[in-house]
Amino acid sequence: MTQFPAPAFADSPRVPRKMALIGKFRSPEIAASLAGLARHLTERGVDVLIEAATACSAADGALAEWPAGDFDAIGAWADVAIVLGGDGTMLGAARLLASYGTPLVGINQGRLGFMTDIAHSEMMLRVDDLLAGRFVPESRMLLEAEVRRHGEVVGASLALNEVVVDKGAVGRMIEFSLFIDGEFVYKLRADGLIVATPTGSTAYSLSANGPILHPQVSGMTLVPLCPHALTNRPVIIGDSAELTVRIEQATVSRVHLDGQVTFDLQIGDLVCIRRSSHAICFLHPPGYSYFAMLREKLHWSERPQDL
Repeated sequence: MTQFPAPAFADSPRVPRKMALIGKFRSPEIAASLAGLARHLTERGVDVLIEAATACSAADGALAEWPAGDFDAIGAWADVAIVLGGDGTMLGAARLLASYGTPLVGINQGRLGFMTDIAHSEMMLRVDDLLAGRFVPESRMLLEAEVRRHGEVVGASLALNEVVVDKGAVGRMIEFSLFIDGEFVYKLRADGLIVATPTGSTAYSLSANGPILHPQVSGMTLVPLCPHALTNRPVIIGDSAELTVRIEQATVSRVHLDGQVTFDLQIGDLVCIRRSSHAICFLHPPGYSYFAMLREKLHWSERPQDL
């Protein structure tokens, strides 16, 4: 198993005094919540920086009271970044801050919220726990993917959840070959292939009948999308493996990273996927339990409603 260094906060006893706030764009409800949170932090002697696009999209200058900065400024300055929104907002922040090792705290104002594990109703209480140093750090792996065409890299990005190669907007299947550490594994006709991290195992991979991986598992799951072969099943491989997907036949094909970054593919293109040298540190509130989160979000052991 390849070991990667955890973000600096994971081994540091210090309490954060410089905090960045990131929210979903163009949401008046979230802007009002962020303003309340920023005042709460300021009253407790914390320096606050608002993510620039979040500040600009807030109506009536609701966040103009505090300085604003882009993700590079946040990464260079903040001890912790608090993300208010849903998992999509957290995914975008994680990719942009990964290289800085900035720890993330997630407050759920979206739907499922697998990564934003603080309820909005408990926001102020849990932030006080954070300021008291009572949060628990957890390191999560990321993937990095490159698109290579005729030997040149034409696209690259990081993914916290998954890298998906698929058929794009056209209804025809694609044909691709999969290699792991240079060894040919299979050629497959399918709608595509999901390569997911343990974090992403509860996202798109879960919808495609992939397994759930605990965050402490050092592995990646490969989940074919509607394969034209009854025996092609999801496979879990080690996190040190390097994957290559070669597009053999396709009318249209694309690669998506966390559903937010997309590159168009051509026949013969290689999508090269490996574990990133960067990791993301999530800060969880006291009492956080991964299995309790699964029970809540997936409605395990829930009594059926009366008919």
